Amino acid sequence: MAQNHLRNVAIIAHVDHGKTTLTDQLLYQSGQFRTAELDKLAGGQHNLIMDTGDLERERGITITAKNCAVNYHSLDGADYKINLIDTPGHADFGGEVERVLKMADGVLLVVDAFEGPMPQTRFVLEKALGHKLKPVVVINKIDKPNARADDVINEVFDLLGSLDASDDALDFPVVYASAKEGWATDDFAKVGADDQPTDVRALFEAILKYIPAPTKEQADLAAPLQMMVTSLSYSDYVGRIAIGRIYGGRLKGGQRVTVINRAGEGSQQKIQQVFAFEGLGKKEVPEVEAGDICAVVGLDPIDIGDTVACPDQPNALPHVAIDEPTLNMMFCVNTSPFAGKEGKFVTSRQVWDRLEKELHSNVALRAERAEGGGAGSGGGDQFLVSGRGLMHLGVLLETMRREGYELAVGKPEVILKRIDGKVHEPIEQLVVDCPAECQNSVMALVSDRRAEVVRMDPKAGAGDYVHMEFTIPARGLIGLRTRMLTATQGRAILHHNLLRYEPIRGAVPKRAAGVIISSESGQVMPYALDALYDRGIFFCKPGDQVYAGQVVGEHCKDNDIIANVTRNKKHSNVRASGSDDATKVRPAREMGLEASLEYIQEDELVEVTPGAVRMRKRLLLESDRKRESRKAKVKDEAGV
Repeated sequence: MAQNHLRNVAIIAHVDHGKTTLTDQLLYQSGQFRTAELDKLAGGQHNLIMDTGDLERERGITITAKNCAVNYHSLDGADYKINLIDTPGHADFGGEVERVLKMADGVLLVVDAFEGPMPQTRFVLEKALGHKLKPVVVINKIDKPNARADDVINEVFDLLGSLDASDDALDFPVVYASAKEGWATDDFAKVGADDQPTDVRALFEAILKYIPAPTKEQADLAAPLQMMVTSLSYSDYVGRIAIGRIYGGRLKGGQRVTVINRAGEGSQQKIQQVFAFEGLGKKEVPEVEAGDICAVVGLDPIDIGDTVACPDQPNALPHVAIDEPTLNMMFCVNTSPFAGKEGKFVTSRQVWDRLEKELHSNVALRAERAEGGGAGSGGGDQFLVSGRGLMHLGVLLETMRREGYELAVGKPEVILKRIDGKVHEPIEQLVVDCPAECQNSVMALVSDRRAEVVRMDPKAGAGDYVHMEFTIPARGLIGLRTRMLTATQGRAILHHNLLRYEPIRGAVPKRAAGVIISSESGQVMPYALDALYDRGIFFCKPGDQVYAGQVVGEHCKDNDIIANVTRNKKHSNVRASGSDDATKVRPAREMGLEASLEYIQEDELVEVTPGAVRMRKRLLLESDRKRESRKAKVKDEAGV
């Protein structure tokens, strides 16, 4: 394929603005596949093709960036190859966006026709402008009854202006689309009219017209070989597969190359096979030229960020800068009485090996060994794992849990920095859209968490909804979503994104309620829960197995209490008529993985196993907890 008939396009947007749905429509309407062929691959909440992971389909979000290629026959009669890169929209997976933008020559910025630019829109657009990529704005969901296309275009323009975009970027083309219905147009007058298009040809033509082909500076055929590895996959048959874009020269199967790592060290290796992307798969080809995206088999060791170069002139490409993590958690071996009953991989060595494997592909993740032997750790190894947010680390834990790993994790904590001798914390931009009647509840929640109001106004075209923007410490966001959804009856929409670091603003309130701790191990009995009915809400139901020291419920007061939830009615000849039928058991509150991580305090752990997610005290014995409490009190009085 000639370079001027090649386009490399990344599709970027805020979460739920329709990137993946749009990518699917480009696949359907490329003419490269039969509809039935793609229908077999679709699945998940939104019946999407590009979201292939189990967690992606369950949650309805994109977690990892993926690329595919479509061949398009344009209106001028020429054939083009378009490499499409689908990126995540959630702020916690921003590292995926950062690492793949290097492969693109332009971006499709997808914006919801009602919501407009959101926090993650700003983040991904800032990264795209940093790579000097030209945006083509796609106003998606234009068929919504409350769509406000003109206002959204003005908001995108203001956003570009605030990011100091170039004049070329400010003069962006606009395509109006409904990815769900499968049509697009560059003429707003056709939206809802009799001559409204029925396909996305206008979007294909916009890509060819406005996204530049690879330039000589970025794709010089006469230059020595240079390829930047931006993604890795694995095959049981051929091992590691390096994916990236070629910036100079050509790449052939059987070619000798030099792989230069991040430390600048080079190793001589031989390429076994070269694959070009075609549709949703790969096709082995004799060679790939500069400007194209390819997959390479036979290179090991190799990592994301490495350069594959010519052995005679091994010049490394600049590394992709990835923003630092903002949140960390302590991973440790599971030491509960149920340890080893459900998981296949339970030792610290197995957990560390899995974390090291994750570091090869998850560029925004950090992991290091920590000093072991903390209270409740059982004296085993501990690992400090850092990520972009609670969902980023939660997805890692959920993936490990499904793979058969068993471990315990501590409370998430924000990563502090010392700048000019002062301790700084990450500050995030929080955007909340809620009904006007819920405004007071939202303000009360965020003000307690040291938030500052930036903007507040009625949301255009949204009836009685109010649009609010705040700056809030990242530690104030932990547990906020659940409380806000409860306070607004699930009607609030909130998003956040890292903004900057500022000096610590002050204390953030902790969990208001205490917990109910099991005093015995055994099976939960309805008789015991009936007797404890007024004590609070339980996280377990009759028939569940619990152990001493496990957190089994939330106390109605602010102190922790010990309770025996395994107590059964004594077997005697004395019976009260109808008393067994009158047993009252409050419905259990289901606590998922991320909800548990938000809930726990410093003296608690979340036990993560393939079969269950449980909360427990670090010290399982009540006598040990009292001893630690006395020691802490003595230290406080001594001012240590």
